[in-house]
Amino acid sequence: MGLLQKAVETYDAHKSRIGKYYDGEKIPLVPIGHIVTNAGIEVTIDANGKFVEARLVDKNEPKIIIPITEESAGRTSGGRAHPLCDNLDYVAAYNKKKHALYLEELSEWANSKYSHPLLPPILAYVTGGTIEEDLLCSGLIQLNDNGVLDKEKLKLLICWRVVGLDVEDEACWKSTSLFNAYTEWYQLKCGERASELCMVSGEWAMPAIQHPKGIMPINGNAKLISSNDTSGFTYRGRFTDDTQAVSVGYAASQKAHNALRWVIGNQGVLEGVRMFVCWNPQGHPTPSLPLPMMLNREEKPPVTPTAFRENLKKTLEGYRKQLLEGEDGVVIAAFDAATSGRLSVTYYNELTGSDFLQRLYYWDSTCCWWNGMYGIESPSLYEIVQFAFGTLQGEKMKADDRVAGQQIQRLIACRVDKSMFPQDIERALVEKASNLQLYGSGNRAKLLFIACAAVKKYRHDRFKEDWEMALEPEREDRSYQLGRLLAVLEKAERDSYNQNEAREPNAMRMQSAFTRRPFSVGCLVWEQVKKAYYPKLNPWLRGYYDQLIGQIMEQLSRYSERELNRPLADTYLLGYYLQKNDLYTSKKEKKTEEA
Repeated sequence: MGLLQKAVETYDAHKSRIGKYYDGEKIPLVPIGHIVTNAGIEVTIDANGKFVEARLVDKNEPKIIIPITEESAGRTSGGRAHPLCDNLDYVAAYNKKKHALYLEELSEWANSKYSHPLLPPILAYVTGGTIEEDLLCSGLIQLNDNGVLDKEKLKLLICWRVVGLDVEDEACWKSTSLFNAYTEWYQLKCGERASELCMVSGEWAMPAIQHPKGIMPINGNAKLISSNDTSGFTYRGRFTDDTQAVSVGYAASQKAHNALRWVIGNQGVLEGVRMFVCWNPQGHPTPSLPLPMMLNREEKPPVTPTAFRENLKKTLEGYRKQLLEGEDGVVIAAFDAATSGRLSVTYYNELTGSDFLQRLYYWDSTCCWWNGMYGIESPSLYEIVQFAFGTLQGEKMKADDRVAGQQIQRLIACRVDKSMFPQDIERALVEKASNLQLYGSGNRAKLLFIACAAVKKYRHDRFKEDWEMALEPEREDRSYQLGRLLAVLEKAERDSYNQNEAREPNAMRMQSAFTRRPFSVGCLVWEQVKKAYYPKLNPWLRGYYDQLIGQIMEQLSRYSERELNRPLADTYLLGYYLQKNDLYTSKKEKKTEEA
């Protein structure tokens, strides 16, 4: 199946939610023939069509549901009226052509057999032509010095509330019976169109002339399906008209676009300029793809690999109980607007719930590392991209929006498809983590955590290596042992500082050079530490560091000086981090962990 089929399936599975507002939802699931939009002015009238009051609608209030036609939903500068709620320049007679179109749409519906008790009072009030005067008297609009209403005010959308009627809801944007009446009316009105094969449902149905826009909030005019380019040779040479390229039924198009707008509005994650969404058509909760699987925060942070895996399994089982009933599937999609009017699907995948959860678990269990006070964690894809491709802006790492969206999609594909961790991203992180002195303490710790997680994941995918997240003093890896040496030299110098001394140790300032010529630079730093900082240490500490460096040199003794001076591999960061973490762990903490 494809994106539109899954969207229609989602819409049909949530029929009970159509046209209703729920707490926690940013936008509701709208009926066929309707859209959600921001209201500007709420006008209240009585059952006789007399003005009662009006108020400005706050921008932070929820969006409202209004009926539309296919033409009015896609209108730009041309005149196309909505049937009920529309801008002030349509509802009032500022523009006679637009006002006539509005009255025509409203009158035709109100006088049909699909009319509704809310419609006659609204029609009577609009026909009376007093809305401008009523809004002026209410102080909601003002005329400028030329006695003309500002253009911005003319764009305010008018919504209606009718009091004194025996109806389910006085507000026109909450009345489900009003929604149903319009859906039936509009489909009957368009029923004269010849049926065509709908490529979404596979049935013969009334075709859609235009398809909805506004699926993504940041690209309000971008469309997934557009066929109005009859002069740009979009399909000419292959087809004689647009329906030969694609034919989608009106109902299927409305269901699919409304479902996508609902899912994206409530569950979509915007990264850069690209929107990512992951959902289950039946409505079961799914993890967010750019984020790691949420661990049980009620428990203490996992401080051992075993505790981390157990915590991750508990999270996995929690999702399984909800998602895997009947082997429900999961849909993953990414959207980007190539132009202001065209929306593209840059990534799409469907997985069974069991495969989906197992792949997320696999990623998080292999791409993880120590994250300070938070214990062992898997970094978010957003963090990986920001630190790999971003620059330091103020106190935060920030990547270009378009680059961020593209790279996060690459990582999502790796996570979902179980493909190898990208080499260029791993190299970028290692390169930045080899210049820690360029970053503040907060970013430094985060960068080192993310880089080590990426190295662990990359080595696992590329070379099938498993790296422990605990210090391995006898690990037979040249780069790992030299990374340990760098951490020891750094800590030995820091221990000689006064309490308020904040300058960086020679080991950190020489880190970049150390990665290129580790043995030569290491000897140079060791001589500086031995000469200038060792005398400031107490005898016990001097003996401790001498013993530790002796153990490391013993491991390195199997290599020639030429081999020791070769540039370091990425694994030096793992040895550096774990040795540093071990040095900063107090004896009390060590005894607790051993117990």
